[in-house]
Amino acid sequence: MEEILSAINSEVYGVWFLIGAALVFWMQAGFAMCEAGFTRAKNAGNIIMKNLMDFCIGTVMWFICGASLMLGENVLNGFAGGFSFDVFTDYGNFDYSAFVFNLVFCATTATIVSGSMAERTKFSSYCIYSAVISAIIYPIEAHWTWGGGFLAQWGFHDYAGSNCIHMVGGICAMIGAWMLGPRIGKFEKDGSGKVTKVNAFPGHNLVIAALGVFILWLGWYGFNGAAATDVPTLGSVFLTTTVAPAVATVVCLIFTWIKYGKPDVSMCLNASLAGLVAITAPCDVTDCAGAAIIGAVAGLLVVFGVWFNDNITHIDDPVGAVAVHMFNGIWGTLAVGLFATETAPGFAIAGIEEGLFYGGGISQLIKQLGGMAVTIVWTVVTIFIAFMIIKKTVGLRVSEEEEITGLDATEHGLPSAYAGFAIMDISNTMTMDVNENTNLGSDNYDEASEAKRNAAVPVIKEPESPIAEMNTGISKVVIIAKLSRYDALRKAMNELGVTGMTVTQVMGCGIQKGAGERYRGVEIDATLLPKVKLEVVVSAIPVDNVIEAAKKALYTGHIGDGKIFVYNVQKVVKIRTGEEDYDALQDVE
Repeated sequence: MEEILSAINSEVYGVWFLIGAALVFWMQAGFAMCEAGFTRAKNAGNIIMKNLMDFCIGTVMWFICGASLMLGENVLNGFAGGFSFDVFTDYGNFDYSAFVFNLVFCATTATIVSGSMAERTKFSSYCIYSAVISAIIYPIEAHWTWGGGFLAQWGFHDYAGSNCIHMVGGICAMIGAWMLGPRIGKFEKDGSGKVTKVNAFPGHNLVIAALGVFILWLGWYGFNGAAATDVPTLGSVFLTTTVAPAVATVVCLIFTWIKYGKPDVSMCLNASLAGLVAITAPCDVTDCAGAAIIGAVAGLLVVFGVWFNDNITHIDDPVGAVAVHMFNGIWGTLAVGLFATETAPGFAIAGIEEGLFYGGGISQLIKQLGGMAVTIVWTVVTIFIAFMIIKKTVGLRVSEEEEITGLDATEHGLPSAYAGFAIMDISNTMTMDVNENTNLGSDNYDEASEAKRNAAVPVIKEPESPIAEMNTGISKVVIIAKLSRYDALRKAMNELGVTGMTVTQVMGCGIQKGAGERYRGVEIDATLLPKVKLEVVVSAIPVDNVIEAAKKALYTGHIGDGKIFVYNVQKVVKIRTGEEDYDALQDVE
């Protein structure tokens, strides 16, 4: 009877193991929703494509070499697994479940990097480094812990991946974002190159981002719990996987409420994920109290991580992936050496020593530090080499024009990921005042690139008529500008010889500083802003001269400095004299 029950138990947990793998795969949808929601609408299609391809490319690399390097027999004293093609040949004895389960974990490591490098990375470069992570970087370091490698033999413990997955992915993300450079306008600098201001780029859809967090939280029960082989351990893992993110979110809520005056929505979403990352390594060996403390620290650490990248390292991380995964991956790995307790159902199976705060001394903490240090060195060296080779060959970053236009259009030929919806990307509206979303990084017109000039003051021209008689050589130029730039614009027109102008004051809806509303700690608000509309009709003066003079007068280095419309004029009549067309304009241009 015991043998029968044991066999049934083994089959039940074998099925649960695969259900857990499916839940981890479903986390790809969560990552996709989070990244898309935290970034701008013009890049949503690119982000969805990246999250799709890192799993698909990762699968190919996994059956080619990744699975062997992680799951194969030890070679080089436990440095890696031996290379083999058992998945294609050993049909009778091959462990299909382990293959698939570890594949979905591998894909998670690769997708973490996507968020930190979002909105300015070449799609081709992304595919390359995603393949490198799935084929080499992750499988080898994961073998050290989960494939019977030297860290497992040493007593290092990482139950579900705070170190092997999240810290590794976070380090790759940080180095990638650093080498890539910030998005245009993220940081403002003085003449010496010192950063004087950090700008926040609000995500275009926090509803989607929140959906992503809930999907990830659901998937995390498989992420942490799938390897459990008895009900007490599984129940304990579910408990800690619930307590830590919940406490982290509450702590972040309270902290941001006190610090910023209102609870920060996006930061609390990040905090939920931070708590999940931090509990991933110790989820099987800690208790409820330990999980609560781990979560509380994670809730503060994620806020510190975002601030640290913005204000100290000046690394632009659009979704907070470094703060969530690297900072809290490190914390979760160390937490094993602090909060492991023999009262946890999974402790006996883990075969480790109790943590410092439970009377076990520093022995396990030293093992955690050592294992983490080795993993950090491996990851930093390998991903830096990979990114450097890509940067020197195909290039990491898109052009300024492509970044400003949006990667949906320039990388995928996709006009919008929201076809059928009226989308106003606030980072591109012409009515914005100087604010966190509009800075192009250069306020000198002569030094600015053509892409930045066109982004600040775009020009829309009516096409010439195919009927030659309809092209009179007379043009109407309509200029929409900030009220504060009117004098400079009028002077520029006068210097060209344009003296006849119609001026109208209008109002535009945009973003302006000073109202006290915040996004991730940065002040931002919407209000009506005064604008001026200037209209001139020219013939003798070349219209291109008018456009260039207007752009130079209006340019301050921000998207939304103005907009210029050019129309063909069929007929001009001066009422006082009866003169027409060219003659009618001679004393007013």
